[in-house]
Amino acid sequence: MKLISWNVNGIRAVMKKEFMDSFKSMNPDVLCLQETKAQDDQVLEALKEIEGYHIYTNSAEKKGYSSTAIISKKKPISINYGLGIEKHDNEGRVITAEYDDFYLVTAYVPNSQNGLKRLDYRIEWDVDIKAYLQKLDKKKPVAFCGDLNVIHTEMDIKNYKSNYNKSPGCTQKEIDGLEAFLNDGFTDTFRALHPEEVKYSWWSYRFNSREKNTGWRLDYFLTSDRILNNVKTAEIHNNIFGSDHCPVSITLA
Repeated sequence: MKLISWNVNGIRAVMKKEFMDSFKSMNPDVLCLQETKAQDDQVLEALKEIEGYHIYTNSAEKKGYSSTAIISKKKPISINYGLGIEKHDNEGRVITAEYDDFYLVTAYVPNSQNGLKRLDYRIEWDVDIKAYLQKLDKKKPVAFCGDLNVIHTEMDIKNYKSNYNKSPGCTQKEIDGLEAFLNDGFTDTFRALHPEEVKYSWWSYRFNSREKNTGWRLDYFLTSDRILNNVKTAEIHNNIFGSDHCPVSITLA
C-alpha cells in the first residue's frame, strides 16, 4: 500500500493549485490530509472530483481551523475520530483507520505557537497521543503520520542554532516528546531508510524560503518497530507544490 500524508494548509485553497493533478500523479492507496481548514461538508464538496475512494473527515468546532481527512481506496474496517479525550478532540486533529494488518493514524499535532504560549498543552498532547498509539499497538501494528510540528534532529532544519529553544517545533521539550515515541516502540521511517539525507517538508512563505530550501522536516511516518521491515520506501515529495508543506509517503509491503 502506498500511504501519503500532506498538510494542505486549506483544502479549498489547494484545490485551486493543481491538487487533482498531484493526486493523480501520486496515485495513493490512502491519502491523509492535515489542516484542511474546513467543515466536513466543505471538505467533501472540495473533494467531489475524486472517484473510487472513501473519504472521512474530522473538522474542528472552530470554523476554518485545523481539521483532518483520510481518502482511502479500500474501505477501512473501522474509523475513529479523536483520542477520546475531550480537551483534545474539539480541534479535529486525529483520525484512525483500521485495516486488516495495521492501524493508520493521521494527526495534525498542535503548534506551540509564537512565544511558545501553547508549549505546556503540546507536551500534554504528546503524552496522551503516545498512550493512544501504544494502546492500538497492542492490537495491531500502527502507522502514524502527519504534520507532527517538530524536528527530529539538527539535520531536519536549515537554521538549527537560531531556532533552538526559541521557535515552535524546535524546543528540547518537543524534541523529547518525539524521542519518547522512538524510544518506546516506533521508528521514524524516513530517517531509518535515509540516515544521512537532508530533506525538508515545510518552508515558510516568507523570504523565498522554498526556493532557497530554508526548510524544516515536520511531516513524518512513524511505524511500529515490528513492521519496519515492511516499509519498502519512505519519501519526501519536494516536487509537489500547492501548500507550504509537501507530501511525505511510505510504501508498505
